[in-house]
Order: sequence, then structure tokens, then C-alpha cells
Amino acid sequence: MYDCAIIGAGAAGVSAALTLKALHKNFIWFGAGGLSAKIRNAERIDNFPGLPAVSGAKMAEIFSAQTAAAGIEISKKRVTGIYPAGEAFEILCDTEVFTARTVILATGVEAVKPIAGELDFLGRGVSYCATCDGALYRGKTIAVVCTEKEQEHEIEFLATLAQKLYLIPLYKNPAVQAKNVETLSGAPLGIEGGLRAEKLLLKDSELAVDGIFMLKAAMPSAALVNGLQTENGHVVINRACETNIKGLFAAGDCTGRPYQYVKAAGEGNVAAHGVHFYLAKKP
Repeated sequence: MYDCAIIGAGAAGVSAALTLKALHKNFIWFGAGGLSAKIRNAERIDNFPGLPAVSGAKMAEIFSAQTAAAGIEISKKRVTGIYPAGEAFEILCDTEVFTARTVILATGVEAVKPIAGELDFLGRGVSYCATCDGALYRGKTIAVVCTEKEQEHEIEFLATLAQKLYLIPLYKNPAVQAKNVETLSGAPLGIEGGLRAEKLLLKDSELAVDGIFMLKAAMPSAALVNGLQTENGHVVINRACETNIKGLFAAGDCTGRPYQYVKAAGEGNVAAHGVHFYLAKKP
């Protein structure tokens, strides 16, 4: 069992990882290889102390070198669920489960906001994980909304299970070739249904489906953790970066504005110290 699991590889995640390492905590860190795409793609950052007028690519390079020098490794496994389990948390990564006594959410904010009905039907016909829930739709009709080409292997996996798959790619040049896949253009507008999701609404049409997969680079925090308190799409925290769930902390853009790297790094440090003091009170 780990002392902590950090979810996210932006400035908040980097700061939390470095601080937990300095505090001699045993932790696992989940995030994208090469750290946050938001950082890597930034043209210029002017207000990060010690790094004047730095490019995002250079900042990511410095962060990577610093964490590597500290002996910190990052797991590229994609977290699809976090579940309180007594005095600990179970972190689901597709079909693997990791256990940690605390969790720091540093997931940032979604580039693609949830559409109408998406969170309402989560677990009732809407899923974020192909390998977790794909088998539920064997021989059925599904829609897949995908935000990045790197997720196409999950679309191809779903195509082996479904009878019919409607693909709505939110990126250029999709390359899924399965015969039962129909690629449609246009952004999705909403999801409707009764007890379960039944329709995906597009600008000029609607799709009758048995299930809908939303394959995104990042999942909404509220979708990762059931019962997490949010406000206007942001995780509610106190000064110690504690959420309403004991042992669960949050830092960075996911906690609200300002969306600044320096603010995220500061909260990552605070959250890591919060983990340290929380664990010190436990037997």
C-alpha cells in the first residue's frame, strides 16, 4: 500500500511529488509521459519564480529533469476511478487496482467540458473507460466521442465488441478502419434517456444507442470520485487543500482560478504537506 497516489502531471503534480519525496513518503504518481501537455504547449510563461520568460517546452524539460534527479518515476497508466475503501483508497486503472492511504487530485481542467447529460448518465449508459465497461455492450450499438488520436486503440477495442459503433472524433484525421465503425462530423451537444442513456444529440441529428463512451485526455474530477464536492466544475478545498472526503486532497487548476502554474505549484506543495500531517495522525 502506498502512502499517497498523485493523479496528474502538471505543475501541481510535480510540486506534490517533489515534496512527498522530500518528506520520505512512499507514493505512486500517475500522469502522461512528458508531463502536462498544457505545459509543453505553452508559448511563454512570465511569472514562474526562477524561470523568467520560459517556454512551456523548456519548463517541462526542467520539471522532468528535476523529478528524474530526485528518483521519481511517473506511471503512464490512466486512472479511471478512485474509490474510498475504509482507511484507504482504491485507484482503478482500467483493469488494475492500486491502493493508497491518501490521494492528491492534480488533474487540471478539461479542455473539453462535459456535454449536457454526460455526468447525469455516468454509470447509466455513459462510460469513460473502454476496457472497464466495453464488455457490457457486446453486440450492441454504441457511440464514442473521442478527443485525441492517442485513444484510437480503445475505439478499435470497442469495435471488436459492438455490433455498430458511431465515432465522433474531436480531432483531425481519424484513422479507425473497422467495418462496423461509422465516423460522423460535428460536436456532440447532449445526452438524453430515461433510466439509462438512450440518445446522443448532434447538431443536425440524434443517434439511438445502447451506450456512450467519452474518451478524453482527462476525466472530470467528479466522475473520478463519487461524492466529491464541486462548485462550478471545480473541486472545493480548504486552506490545507483538503476536500470533503477524508484523506483526499486536491491542487492546481482543478480547484479553480487563477489557472496559473505558480498557483498550482504552491497548492501541490500544500497538499503534500496536508498528506504528511494527515498520515501523522493515523496509527
